[in-house]
Amino acid sequence: MEFIPTKITDVLLIKSRVLNDARGFFMESFQSKKMKAGGIPYEFVQDNHSHSKKGTLRGLHYQIFDTQGKLIRVVSGKIYDVAVDIRKSSPSFGKWVGEILSAENKHQLWVPPGFAHGFYVLSDFADVLYKATDFYNPQAERSILWNDESIGIDWQVPTGEKPFLSAKDLEGKKLQEAEVFE
Repeated sequence: MEFIPTKITDVLLIKSRVLNDARGFFMESFQSKKMKAGGIPYEFVQDNHSHSKKGTLRGLHYQIFDTQGKLIRVVSGKIYDVAVDIRKSSPSFGKWVGEILSAENKHQLWVPPGFAHGFYVLSDFADVLYKATDFYNPQAERSILWNDESIGIDWQVPTGEKPFLSAKDLEGKKLQEAEVFE
């Protein structure tokens, strides 16, 4: 596995070695010793699976306590995956990074605790799997508005189109009003 720092060094793009042959492919998508050596010293306690249609935007989500780090990968389709640093003490507070994750490229993104996370579906549908470092706690869940101008995320939404959003995501708070990490 190759662990590549993004423009926010705590967020890592992970490229696995993929073995292809006439039958298909094999890859190691998770191995705890390699994760720790690559800069992810967390234990994962929960796996999640999201299936979404084209144009769906999920996020920006985080838990203010029972904080989750997330290891994201796509097993079918293609997404634009985004992490926003919401740690006030960080030099990259309010900055974002985005990466294309797809079944084809087989890349993964490590989104550490202290970040809000979201994605936009670029293909007809996408199945997204992610490991979390803490359990889901609905009382701790928060959402930042996906299109907050102070963050300025380019979600790669085609001009003139509007993403499909949940009611919760439509009610996200702007970063300046949101509960964030010190």
